[in-house]
Amino acid sequence: MRIGLIGFGGMGKTHAWAVENLKYYYAPLPFSAKITGVCTAHPETAAEACERYGLGRVYASQEEMIADPAIDVIDICTPNIFHYETLKKAILAGKHIYCEKPLCVSAEEAFEIAALAKASGRTCAVVFNTRFLLPVMRAKELADAGRLGRILSFRGAFLHSSAADPKKNAGWKQDREICGGGVLFDLGSHTIDLIQYLCGSFVEVTGWSQIAYPKRCGRDGREWSTNAEEAFYLTAKLTCGAVGTITVGKIMCGANDDHSFEIYGERGSLRFNLMQPNFLWFYDNTAPERERGYVKIECCGRYPAPGGVFPGVKAPIGWLRGHLASMYNFLDGVYREGEVSPSFDEAAHVQAVMEAAYLSDKSGQREVVRIK
Repeated sequence: MRIGLIGFGGMGKTHAWAVENLKYYYAPLPFSAKITGVCTAHPETAAEACERYGLGRVYASQEEMIADPAIDVIDICTPNIFHYETLKKAILAGKHIYCEKPLCVSAEEAFEIAALAKASGRTCAVVFNTRFLLPVMRAKELADAGRLGRILSFRGAFLHSSAADPKKNAGWKQDREICGGGVLFDLGSHTIDLIQYLCGSFVEVTGWSQIAYPKRCGRDGREWSTNAEEAFYLTAKLTCGAVGTITVGKIMCGANDDHSFEIYGERGSLRFNLMQPNFLWFYDNTAPERERGYVKIECCGRYPAPGGVFPGVKAPIGWLRGHLASMYNFLDGVYREGEVSPSFDEAAHVQAVMEAAYLSDKSGQREVVRIK
């Protein structure tokens, strides 16, 4: 499988690392995959990436890359506002697609892209990489097996400190003109996807945005007016009847990559925090009363076959492992010529939840989540 990579910032480099290292973690790898071309907004960046990492040729434009019959897969790692046009071109060209989240910047765009992708018959996936950390995979097994019973409540959070210093220059992900939204798009999309994945679809939401520092330095060092939320607070109701909260923000000093969730059911509860990625906490409410308590389930490298052979089941894992497993999940789907999850359709529903939350923030009212 020959992959064309569009964008080579932090995520582009992460995706390239994942493709290169699949053969070590999933042995024997049933397919071969290689990045054979790179396209970026600045050709010199693409040239440096190709030279340093052996990533094939430099493409002058994404149109040239998408039109090349030598490219099987388009991997999109560009800012959010550019996703829609690139996705549409790649789908119409018959390419398989791996796209960074969020899928688009509006629910209308996202549902259109999801429908086009389904009609194309190609394998398309969005990058919700936290799904592929083993504690989250184990949580899904427990939930699907009925160990939690009826879900009653949940709490999700994704907290950073990257915007906690008002003297720090803003990045492009803090600029609504490029990101299409604020921290809800950047971090909230991940948390919404996890809750949807583990608990069920969203029905109604209320949202409240926060800009803690209206003025800071922009990317050019000049004074800049903050135009995207730095934190977002969301309350939601799910189809199963559960009610819970999601908090995301980049102004939480002391936080690093604090992505966590708690899920409370009639029969049991779960807890997870990305800062402790090797463990899942499970409370069995059906155990004898004097034996109840949270059990720390060691997950480490115990991935489902063929993913647990390297470096070993007892070896601790980190953030990159989720991206590696996410890439394998997608490319294995391309190899099998089948659909994969998280699909563009699932990503479109995440987009609809975020759009309803933004509407609620403006209206001050509870908003219904759009279905299609």
